[in-house]
Amino acid sequence: MPEQKLTGAQIIIKALKDQGVDVIFGYPGGAVLPIYDALFQQNDLRHILVRHEQAAVHAAEGYARSTGKVGCVLVTSGPGATNAVTGLLDALCDSIPIVCLSGQVPTHLIGNDAFQEADTTGITRPCTKHNYLVKDVNNLARTLHEAFYVAKTGRPGPVVVDLPKDVQFAEGTYVPPMEVKHKTYRPQVKPDMARIEEAVELIASAKRPIFYTGGGVVNAGTMASKLLTQFVKMTGFPITSTLMGLGAFPASEPQWLGMLGMHGTYEANLAMYNCDVMINIGARFDDRVTGKISAFAPNSKKIHVDIDPSSINKNVVVDIPIIGDCAHALEDMIRIWKARQKRADQEALKQWWTEIKGWQARNCLNYNRTETVIKPQYALERLRDALKGKDFYITTEVGQHQMWAAQFMPFDQPNRWMTSGGLGTMGYGLPAAIGCQIAHPDSIVVDISGEASFLMNMQEIGTAVQFRAPVKIFILNNQYMGMVRQWQELLHGSRYSQSYSEALPDFVKLAEAWGCAGLRATTVAEVDEVIEKMLAINDRPVIVDIAVDPKENCFPMIPGGKAHNEILLGPADNPSDATPEDGMVLV
Repeated sequence: MPEQKLTGAQIIIKALKDQGVDVIFGYPGGAVLPIYDALFQQNDLRHILVRHEQAAVHAAEGYARSTGKVGCVLVTSGPGATNAVTGLLDALCDSIPIVCLSGQVPTHLIGNDAFQEADTTGITRPCTKHNYLVKDVNNLARTLHEAFYVAKTGRPGPVVVDLPKDVQFAEGTYVPPMEVKHKTYRPQVKPDMARIEEAVELIASAKRPIFYTGGGVVNAGTMASKLLTQFVKMTGFPITSTLMGLGAFPASEPQWLGMLGMHGTYEANLAMYNCDVMINIGARFDDRVTGKISAFAPNSKKIHVDIDPSSINKNVVVDIPIIGDCAHALEDMIRIWKARQKRADQEALKQWWTEIKGWQARNCLNYNRTETVIKPQYALERLRDALKGKDFYITTEVGQHQMWAAQFMPFDQPNRWMTSGGLGTMGYGLPAAIGCQIAHPDSIVVDISGEASFLMNMQEIGTAVQFRAPVKIFILNNQYMGMVRQWQELLHGSRYSQSYSEALPDFVKLAEAWGCAGLRATTVAEVDEVIEKMLAINDRPVIVDIAVDPKENCFPMIPGGKAHNEILLGPADNPSDATPEDGMVLV
């Protein structure tokens, strides 16, 4: 019996189903109408219509980050593809697996400046893990299966498949996923055991150790987080994390020091500065974490576990590089630790914890409480307490509110925290929340937002309403681009150039215009009631406007180019006065 011929559009739908895709986020246009026609004729794939292609990618990121699956995006040619670029780069920076299908003009028009033509593969090459231009329908299925493989294996990332319109109409044969193997891409998953053994010996000899973990642990799956927790408890060592790694180790555990880096805790940063052995699991030594490279943990031996070989020795030279999947590396470390009956130096560890507890006693996240003005930290503390015991996910936009959320919203599980770390994309949080809510319809999903970031992609409220995604947008409204204002105050002589958010809408009326619920708190006494009402509304989106202190700054803070021991703990600390002593003075 001859093989059944399918159109390119039908091959695409079949390939997506075979790859386990159940939701695709997109926006139609002329160059992808054959695919949309094929979508119309089936019921297995659900399409979520966004209002902007950037938001489609962010929604797919929220879906992918919260589920561990590959997020899927469909956009048209030209402006549809170029609008997706910011989301693609965001996913690349944060290692989020995305497959983006983009329409393209017919093959015979490529290079002719045809209507809505863009060199999509050329434009997206620097902001994707890989991309493809399919010119033959008989290569289509194989290419799509390869795209999913590349997106999710090794260090995850976004992959673009550019699809000329004539290829979507043409007939070809379908190849199932099991018959497709990538010819060259074979990322190393199992680590070198000699390196693992060397690392275990160094860990056992440590006097002032610290685990430093990142988003790679989350990407490696829930087993990696469980193994990390097991190993940390076995050693008794302190542990910190990057912004992207929050939740990989339970924040409720006593060994947790909080987040590391520019707005990390005093104890995490000082422990990193003073450690003698650093165990980096799945973090990439980002500049927001390391600060001044020459003064980054200057007296330490460094172990680095990462599945991406290009991340090894890129920013920080390490003593023991281990290439491999975090889960496999942790599993091997635990096995060797047990087999050799290793035990930490208890006397040295006791002294190390005494020093760390002294730093913890500084209470670096303390803030001035007032009865008349809502502090953003207070609003997040009340939100945190209201969510205790509930099934919830948090997304954020980018800015002060993002850092306060990282400081005050503890996570005991991975995949519950979605934020834009590497690119710092304002407008990420709302579409990411929608993607997360689509994946988890019965869970609470809160987008912690600033009023400026919310305006970047507020059109996606229409998506949330249309698809009955009851996301909660929790706006900390300080009427400024808060982080910009903070840097202008601390580093640019309080010259607030273009950072004041003038002409803001009435967010309650805006919510009502969309058919959402709108709530507002302007006094401390109103915060709890507003949060309670917000959490009780489950049949539509909610926009909450919390009027917070416009002058509040986010501390701790390590100024750019400074070292961990030059951390600022309060408004009286002057960045220009930072000295390489035991931190600045808390006021």
